[in-house]
Amino acid sequence: MEETNFDVIKSSGNVVKFSIEKLRSSLRRSGSDEKTIQQIIDTVRDELYQGISTKEIYNRAFALLKKKKSIFASKYKLKRAIYELGPTGFPFERFVGALLEYSGYDVKVGQVMQGKCVSHEVDVVAHKNGQHIVAECKFHSDPSRKCDVKVPLYIHSRYQDILNYKRKDTPNEGWVITNTQFTKDALDYGTCVGLYLLSWDYPKNDGLKDRIDRLGLYPITVSTLLTNREKTFLLSRDIVLCRQLHKDNFYLDHLGISESRKERILKEVDMLCNF
Repeated sequence: MEETNFDVIKSSGNVVKFSIEKLRSSLRRSGSDEKTIQQIIDTVRDELYQGISTKEIYNRAFALLKKKKSIFASKYKLKRAIYELGPTGFPFERFVGALLEYSGYDVKVGQVMQGKCVSHEVDVVAHKNGQHIVAECKFHSDPSRKCDVKVPLYIHSRYQDILNYKRKDTPNEGWVITNTQFTKDALDYGTCVGLYLLSWDYPKNDGLKDRIDRLGLYPITVSTLLTNREKTFLLSRDIVLCRQLHKDNFYLDHLGISESRKERILKEVDMLCNF
């Protein structure tokens, strides 16, 4: 892995060496060409200093990508865009539900399910081909926060209570989904008791970022053309995916967006959705 002698500070506060290959890998995910990627790496490397934050490096790379092509910048900001679904966790639940729905599941969000002892509000319930999922979503607006072992411990106890209630359609999979990461103990415990854990980068090659890229299911918050006010309006109307905005683009008319700007926004949306 190619590295420099510059120390960078992560969002967690940990200090690591700046890695050119990590920056290159994140830029490749944007779909940008190798020439543009190398130009951005060269510029960022020239502007490094001891103790620079990963956020500052990201902001600089993002600004350079946006100058080249907004679609590259939109894909590059995916991780940040997930955080922008906050501050409450409900838009993230809707986003997870939409991901599963576009993967062929019959989905309901915010369902109350009776357990043997008490009733439970379940974030996402999904069915497909005999698979019956009850999923709990743990949203963090702080990138440094991880789901520790207490999360799967708590979710597993709720899941067991739901399983112990006699019903015709018994769930057969308990999921825990987070937009950040799980600690090692959380992963070990979840695996041991049979919970399915899904985070930003877990399971390997099938985490949230992989599923989003593979299916073209980007949240509307990745857009570099919509304002924060416009994104908030769309989220309040349960429009969490760019794909949904493509289908229900009349919401842009409600926002009073001009025809020329609407055309640019929908073009960005179409490219993100791989249409």
